Order: sequence, then structure tokens, then C-alpha cells
Amino acid sequence: MEGIITLLQMCCRSLPFSSSDSAAGDADNVYVTPYQEKYDVFISFRGEDTRLGITSHLHAALLQKKIQTYIDYRLKRGQEIKPALLEAIKKSTLSVIVFSKNYASSTWCLEELGQILECKERNGQMVIPVFYDISPSDIRNQLGSYAIAFAGLEKRFKGSMDKVHKWRKDLTTAANLSGFDYSDKSGTEADLIKKVVDHIWTELICESSCILEGLVGIKSGIDQIESLLDIHSQDACITVGIWGMGGIGKTTLSEAVFHRLSYKFEASCFLKSVRENSEQTNGPDHLEKTLLKEILREEGLSIGSKFVRERLSRTKVLIVFDDLSDSMQMERLAGNRIRYGTGSRIIITSRDRRTLRPTVEEDKIYEVEGLKPDDALELFCSRAFKNNSTRGTEYMELAEMAVDSAGRLPLALIVMGSLFFNCNSKEHWEEEFNKLKRSPCCKDIHKVLRLSYDGLDTNEMDIFLDIACYLKGNHVDGVKRMLATRGFDAPPGIRILVDKSLISIDSTEKTIEMHDLIQEMGRKIVHEQCIDNPSERNRLFNDEHVYHVLQRNTGTPIVQAILVNWFKMENLQLKCAHFRKMSNLKMLIVFNSEECGTYCKLTASLDLPDSLRYLYWLGYPLKSLPSNFSPQDLVELHMRKSQVNKLWNEDQVHMPI
Repeated sequence: MEGIITLLQMCCRSLPFSSSDSAAGDADNVYVTPYQEKYDVFISFRGEDTRLGITSHLHAALLQKKIQTYIDYRLKRGQEIKPALLEAIKKSTLSVIVFSKNYASSTWCLEELGQILECKERNGQMVIPVFYDISPSDIRNQLGSYAIAFAGLEKRFKGSMDKVHKWRKDLTTAANLSGFDYSDKSGTEADLIKKVVDHIWTELICESSCILEGLVGIKSGIDQIESLLDIHSQDACITVGIWGMGGIGKTTLSEAVFHRLSYKFEASCFLKSVRENSEQTNGPDHLEKTLLKEILREEGLSIGSKFVRERLSRTKVLIVFDDLSDSMQMERLAGNRIRYGTGSRIIITSRDRRTLRPTVEEDKIYEVEGLKPDDALELFCSRAFKNNSTRGTEYMELAEMAVDSAGRLPLALIVMGSLFFNCNSKEHWEEEFNKLKRSPCCKDIHKVLRLSYDGLDTNEMDIFLDIACYLKGNHVDGVKRMLATRGFDAPPGIRILVDKSLISIDSTEKTIEMHDLIQEMGRKIVHEQCIDNPSERNRLFNDEHVYHVLQRNTGTPIVQAILVNWFKMENLQLKCAHFRKMSNLKMLIVFNSEECGTYCKLTASLDLPDSLRYLYWLGYPLKSLPSNFSPQDLVELHMRKSQVNKLWNEDQVHMPI
């Protein structure tokens, strides 16, 4: 047999490729291996003094602001402490040292301190000391509890006094740095933590310029949107609209503004791709619950609760609703039925100005225009030449011609630049440019994006189409696993798609992302395989198309993968589901309305092809699997919330051992 059944988890397994799968360990086990290549903040502290107090509160406040923070309880059991901590310090942009009475009694803390100061000296790493229950002068001069600690260290390290002297010097150096003195306990710890977090946020933005890194021609747009938001005003709530065509940069602008300003608010939420998520999930209900969870930090809340509405009215929030497409979404998420606290700000992006008008005042709508010529050329060259300035000079005339043909859409320029990067000669460049001239993006951007797709090999094409049809927004590890069950070589394929700017990997959530225009192009490619007959396409992802294929039993061996929202068929009265004619079907994903607790039920029969390698069926409605289903190739089986009480009603003589 080609595959083995690795999982038979009928009730408790979460969807393995969901973004919620990004945690590296169980919820009850906080000892997990850090996965980030880089951290924003490293926290050095004496565990016995502050782990359960100020340090835990500081850590939680940083995470709430989406600041990637390393703290030592993220170490895996059995992992050597010292090398892991020192490596984490090197990977951090900023270090916070929580000095407490017993900090100097820990040689681990002193080693951390030495590494932090070395990174400050060598790499310019920022260091912020917090003096908690200990005065800076006691640390600077090793007095009080620090004197007692060093008396013990000198006895312990008689033969290594150079090390002890270095620790003393490091403490003096750190105590002279500008930080936060809470030795006299003036004010509350909550006030202290807020000041520290606000300072860290400001320093990270100023130091790394991460908001604008790699972005071209965006600063003026950010400034204008921030002016419209007028965050210093005490108005109850101001709503700003960002309007423009697809691919023009609305999401990029709103993300930049959100990350620059969110620390100034009590709570913040960025609801990405509202239009798409509303179509794929159970509509506005799901988005509303996501919003309440992000703002109020609790699960299962409903806007129907008077207490929830009152809590919202007392909370100063920053919310971005990205890509709203209709007035119902607008009214449900940002209309008069929900009141936010004084000083709140809402940003709404949309392709349709009419969607914004009921809620956003006309003078609060910012229109995103194409890049200026110089900015367009800079963006294109940043992808086409990257660090090769010599090649950029030689090819500049051709680059200017390509930009002129492409228009000023950032998305088109990024994809085109990545396409030309692989051209290793002027002849190759001119060949690609001639293709481009025949498909100017001002007429149809899909045709320009299609050029990059056409340059892929078969493995990369299949991976691209699977992401466009099924896997966008899912955790990268789950995506790789699913692609492997389909027989695709995922790691190199994903790398190539990233290099060609057809997909990206979210640095925080580790999810696969794809611009909606690129996704539309990919789905259009599948649709064009046979416009009139969905059963002649190798991928099915449109619920109505799946319904008609099943209802008419017109499946064919061409179909290889299906995703369907079963709850949307509730009113279509589907009695039977015959998949067996699809003898090459390898992946079947069936969603149900888990939030509403209702599942569309089959009233007659179901059959499945033996070719399946991956089967996920939320709310499987029958008591057993089909008796004629022999899953010799099945690799993964996921049936959460199912009605199954035994796998088969009859013996499975063909079941592999």
C-alpha cells in the first residue's frame, strides 16, 4: 500500500491546516520550542522574584500588542538552557532586563546580562532596564542584596575572579542605562507596565522602521490616513475609508497604519479579507465573534448581550475591516448597532466607494492611487534586480519600458519584477517583455499575473492551484503536509512561489498568504479547464458546482480534490453523495456550520472512492463509513463532530494491515 492511516480521530482533532494550529505545543504545556527566526523582545529576569508577578504581566502585555517576545519558559524540556537563551538574545531586536533583589544571585541572569550588553556593543541592540524593588544605585555599586550576592560569588569562583569582575562591570554599565525606576513602588504596576510597553513599541518602530521596510511610495498615504483619523481628537469614534481598485495597495496601507498606531489604544483588531472570509465561513456571525474575541479577549461572546455592548462602549479600540464588499457587512460590524469607546478609530477598506458611503463621511474617504513613476520604477527594480546594482544599471532602459507597460499597480509591479529577476540575459529579458506587451495589465491584470504562473513547472503549478483553491490562510506546516498527501514536493515548490511573489508567508502567524487578485487568477485557471461542466475540472471548490455534480452524479476521474461547505446545501435537499465515479479523488474536505451546531444530513446514501489520501469531514452525518470504501491509500482521516460509532457495518476484507 502507498499510504498508511496515521490518524483516526473522530471527535477531538482540530483541522490540521487551520491557522490555530500554529502553536508548537499543547495548551496545557507551556514548554515549547521557539520557532521564530527573530524576536522583537527578550526578557531577562530572576524567576523566583518576578516570574509570577511583574514579568508575567509584562509578557502578557507585549503579546497583546502582537510584539514577538522570548521568555525562558518557552524552552523545550531537556533543552540546554544557556545556548538556547544566548541564541534568543542574539535574535532579538530589544532586551528588557527586570532587575530585582535577587537578580545577581543567579549566574544564569549574569550570563544573560553579559550577552545582552555584548549584543548592544556589537550590534546596537536596544536595552531597557526595569528596576523593580531595587534601586539603580544598589546595582551600580553592588550594595545591599547585591553585595551579599557577590560575597557568595567571590567564594564560589575563587579561581575565576576575572568572571566576577566582569559581572560587576556589566551591572554597573546596565544600571547607568536609561530605564524605568520602580524601586520606591510609586504608582501602580499597571501604570509601569503600560509605560514600558509603550516605550518598547516606539523604540521598535523607530529602530527597525519595520512598518515601511520594503514598501515604496507609501509614506504620504500613511500620513494622510493618520491625519484623517485625528487620533488626538476626543471624538466618540471616527471612521475612515480607504478606497481603490484591487491590487492598488489598500491592505498594505491599512496594515502599516494599524501597526503604527495600535499601541495607543486599549484594544485593537485587524479583520483581514472580510469579503472572502464572509463567503467561506458562516457569514457575519463568524466575523462578529472573531471581532469580539480580539477586542474583549474572551471566547463565545455575542453582540446580543447588553453587557457585551456596554463593555465595547467603554473600550477605546482601533479596528480595521479589510475588503468590505456590501452594506450588510458594514452595518453588522461597524454600524450604529455597535458603539465603541471614546477615542476609538475604525478603518474600512473597499473596492466599492458605495459600500463606504452609508457609514463613512465623504471627506473621510481616502482614495488610493497608483504609484508615481519614480516609485513604480523603484518598486519594480527592487524585485527585478534585488541587490545587483550593476545589472540594474545595464538593464534600466528595459526596466523603464516594462514599468510603462505594466501601469502603476503595486501588485503587478511586484509580480512582474519577480518574473524578470530570473532573466539571465538581455535576450531573455526582451523575450519576456514581448510577452508582457501582448498582455498589458491596464487591460487585464490577470494576464500579467498569468505570465508568472505559465513559467512554473508542473509541481509548482499544482501547488499554486491548491493554495488558490483550498489552502490560502492556513499554517505553512499543515499546508506542506497536505500537499505531500497529494503527491507534491511542497518545500521547494513553496520557496519558488514565494520567490515569484505569488504567495507569501506571514512572519507572525506562519500562514500561507496570497493576494486576492492572484487567488482569483488561480481559480479562473481551474474554471477555464471546462467552463460548462465542473466535473471535467481537476479541482472543485465552488459549493454550487459541487452540489450539481453530486446531485446529477456526473463525477469523473478528472476530479482530484474537492472542498465544499456542506451547510450551504441545507436548502438544496441533497439526498445522496456519490463520489465513487471520481476514481482519482485524493483530497476531500467537507465543512459544516460548527458554530450554529447544525449539519446538513444525507437522507439516503454515500460512497467514497478508494483513491482518497486525505479525508476531512466536519460533522460526518452517518453512523459508519461506506462498507465499500477500502482506504488502502488513506494517509489522514479527520472527522470532528461526527456521528460515527463504528468504522464499518460489515467486515473489511480488503482493509490493509
